[in-house]
Amino acid sequence: MQELEMAGKGSSVRLTRKNDNVVVIEKDLATEEMVLSMGPQHPSTHGVLRLECRTDGEVVTEAEPYLGYLHRCFEKHCEHVDYPAIVPYTDRMDYLAGMNSEMAFAIAVEKLLDIELPRRVEFIRVIVSELNRIASHLVAIGTYAIDLGAFTPFLFCFRDREHILNLLEWASGARMLYNYIWIGGLAYDVPADFNKRVGEFVDYFRPKAVELSRLLTENEIFVKRTRGIGIMPADVAINYGWSGPMLRGSGVQWDIRRNDPYSIYPELDFAVPVPDGKLSDVGDCLSRHLVRALEIEESLKIIEQCLEKIPSSEGFDPRAAVPKRIRPKAGEVYARAENPRGELGFYIQSDGKSTSPLRCKARSSCFVNLSAMKDLSRGQLIPDLVAIIGSIDIVLGEVDR
Repeated sequence: MQELEMAGKGSSVRLTRKNDNVVVIEKDLATEEMVLSMGPQHPSTHGVLRLECRTDGEVVTEAEPYLGYLHRCFEKHCEHVDYPAIVPYTDRMDYLAGMNSEMAFAIAVEKLLDIELPRRVEFIRVIVSELNRIASHLVAIGTYAIDLGAFTPFLFCFRDREHILNLLEWASGARMLYNYIWIGGLAYDVPADFNKRVGEFVDYFRPKAVELSRLLTENEIFVKRTRGIGIMPADVAINYGWSGPMLRGSGVQWDIRRNDPYSIYPELDFAVPVPDGKLSDVGDCLSRHLVRALEIEESLKIIEQCLEKIPSSEGFDPRAAVPKRIRPKAGEVYARAENPRGELGFYIQSDGKSTSPLRCKARSSCFVNLSAMKDLSRGQLIPDLVAIIGSIDIVLGEVDR
């Protein structure tokens, strides 16, 4: 047990570190409360987010998130364009995982239309979605390293992410905003040597992922900055509606691909990583980082299995099941998918007459995860606030949709 004294005006703050991990903050006297703004242009907020921080010396008593600086009007746009035209808007919500967002929306509309897809379409969707998941996690890990003062891992992550973006650009013609997964199919079949190139990437990247883990995840300074910080108990995480790596980081083994499976995921063998408490304190910032790092390896396994099982392209038409005019029968539907940041769900209402939705509501995992910022930040130090925000891995386009 180690004690550090911090002198403040009219107060004494003791930071007690237990086993070099959990920080317990004890104060003798309270100082005058101060209100600080972080953002909306602060680099560590990962977008135009403002945090109103109430501090007692170096200790944060409350951090209230404010948004509205990047309102994309996604849901209102959806009511004024037809169903196929909504797909490019989904790209622009979570612009780091466009394929995953397109797939979630396509699943929702296909459920409303009761469309059965060709198997090759399903395999290609899963391959590009898992590639996009890896690319998204690389951004999360690389930018998290920069938040905490490490620049080299960022370069490693973006070097390897570039290979994925090249593959997705080759398939779709775009590097970030794809418009590739259409309702009922795909914009195009993948190029002739695409599967071979993806297999080569998997072989290349697997040792690079191990190298990245040694460089960052096992780094003593990184561990001390993240372990025991921003702990979220499993029951509180569930009550907040957390999902994705945030929920799994709290020890809850919940993954929609496993627990409410869609597409061909039931046919694939992969694990749902959760922290075991050996390398981190379950529910802390380090746990959430570990889950993302471990999920990269699981995505590589999924991609390899898809490459082995994917049907031949002979006689394949990626648009065979795409309706010429999409006018669903009257009704409503909710469908969800496992995005890199958690559950992305779409609730759609159709009046049975229009080619546009009567109502389209996106359930954003980023928005839900960010809502717990008050509980996560209470009693933490100001520098640890940066570590907590980075561990949430928000994309403001989806938060402020």
